[in-house]
Amino acid sequence: MESLFAGLPMPLRIKPARPMTDEELMRFCEQHDELAVEREPNGDLTVMTPAGSGSSFRNSELCAELRNWAQEDGRGLVFESSAGFTLPDGSVRAAEAAWLSHRKWNALTREQQESYAPACPEFIVELRSKTDSLSTLQQKMEQWIANGAELGWLVDLFEKAVHIYRPGRTPEILDKISLVSGEGPVAGFVLPLDRIFTK
Repeated sequence: MESLFAGLPMPLRIKPARPMTDEELMRFCEQHDELAVEREPNGDLTVMTPAGSGSSFRNSELCAELRNWAQEDGRGLVFESSAGFTLPDGSVRAAEAAWLSHRKWNALTREQQESYAPACPEFIVELRSKTDSLSTLQQKMEQWIANGAELGWLVDLFEKAVHIYRPGRTPEILDKISLVSGEGPVAGFVLPLDRIFTK
């Protein structure tokens, strides 16, 4: 069956008659699992196409590096881009990669863990490909920080740079680097950038 959204320009903004609940949003996403959907703070839905193959490969490399470190570190869990989180402003967001402490995760009920967890990851990473709007991703990064993320990386695959976001500080931009090191909640995590930037 052809998707209801086939042929429409993406990303697409949908304004429901009223904001969807988390349960309604989950059912909507299950019915349109070929798309990526986020809920905005005002209840609008942003509908996006899935990542291209190259971006998906880079995201898998990123998640593997973070997961391997997190398993050794033992303080938290790693989530990839299909995991949505309900943030304090009412939005539902998904990051390319996210790290959430066991402390926050274990404070959730099983039902909350199986839905869009009402928790903001302490650390998030977004990837920008050539087709992504830099300003849109920068705004999303600011929203992550405003909702409680302690550290965020916007890895710009097009410019080969990393924008580092921290609460209360202007984003720091690093270019011509071969790796980026974690701090705060993910102190000790090191992300090599060669396979992400060059493949």
